[in-house]
Amino acid sequence: MPLMGIDHVEYYVGNARQAAYYYSKAFGFRVTAYSGPETKIRDGASWVVEQGKARYVLTGGMGPESPITRHVALHGDGVRDVALRVPDATHAYEEALRRGAEGALEPTILEDDQGKVVRASIKAYGETLHSFIERENYSGVFLPGYRPEEAYPDDGPPVGIKAIDHIVCNVELGKMQEWADYYARILGFAQLVHFRDDQISSEYTALMSKVMWDGEGRVKFPINEPAPGKKKSQIEEYLDFYRSPGVQHIAMATEDVIGSVTALRERGIRFTRVPQTYYEALWDRIDQVQEDHRAIERLGILADQDEEGYLLQIFTRIQQDRPTMFYELIERHGSRGFGLGNFKELFMAIEREQEERGNL
Repeated sequence: MPLMGIDHVEYYVGNARQAAYYYSKAFGFRVTAYSGPETKIRDGASWVVEQGKARYVLTGGMGPESPITRHVALHGDGVRDVALRVPDATHAYEEALRRGAEGALEPTILEDDQGKVVRASIKAYGETLHSFIERENYSGVFLPGYRPEEAYPDDGPPVGIKAIDHIVCNVELGKMQEWADYYARILGFAQLVHFRDDQISSEYTALMSKVMWDGEGRVKFPINEPAPGKKKSQIEEYLDFYRSPGVQHIAMATEDVIGSVTALRERGIRFTRVPQTYYEALWDRIDQVQEDHRAIERLGILADQDEEGYLLQIFTRIQQDRPTMFYELIERHGSRGFGLGNFKELFMAIEREQEERGNL
């Protein structure tokens, strides 16, 4: 199953125009394309925002009868489609079905005067889809049916997001292995790492996670499930409010996490904080980090290292009213890990936010 990477992530949202404005002003994305009634699309409106190689499509429905509107009513704003770039969408779709996937959209040719795109989709966890996008013969702005759109004026500092590093999903208790097997069977993924509940836990809650990947690092999908604990875990809170399995967070890669976090804070993004005691132990535990330690502490950035190198990471707070989806910023220096050394403190920090919401 040849995969060239993540083509885009499509969200279903309550107001796509406002969501595009938020991603532009808060995260520094550029609005690049639009489809809707003005482009002869009657049942929805979609705005494309891009930064580096990260591309999000924000789609809203036009009425209560729309399946887009129904999806938002059930789940809130959330990811509908994690689309994968492939050289041959028809082959990818047919091979996925042969391996046991359930189809959602048969191979469909989209054309305009800029060329053609072939698109097909299969079903994944919850109501999430994976579309296969073949765009070698297309030179347009995004997909046929979209027009170029002028970006919102932006006088904020550049954020420096380069690409999507990984996309994390939450599934029900007992379903993690089932979905790990799905990605191994359907997309040919391998397991990169497995985190046990005793590695990701606090006094009250725990979770388990398997990271599935394409073997080359272009596509990485950690899969989380709750583990039994004394209180409701962050995964259970997500499932309660999203009402199904779904995307929990997207990690975006940067080459300068200190600069990215500084810019995002100036733009109004808030981040989860760990206590100062984390840093009192950190620099005794790791010794590879070359960046300014004082800046890392001041901004609340986490650090971890392994035999391959080190990474710096930080997590935003929830990005919508429902306590479901958030983002991660990650800067890698050789390490292919996911911050195992940070899990304990991060887990407890998220629990503190849960307790504020009354959901712990």
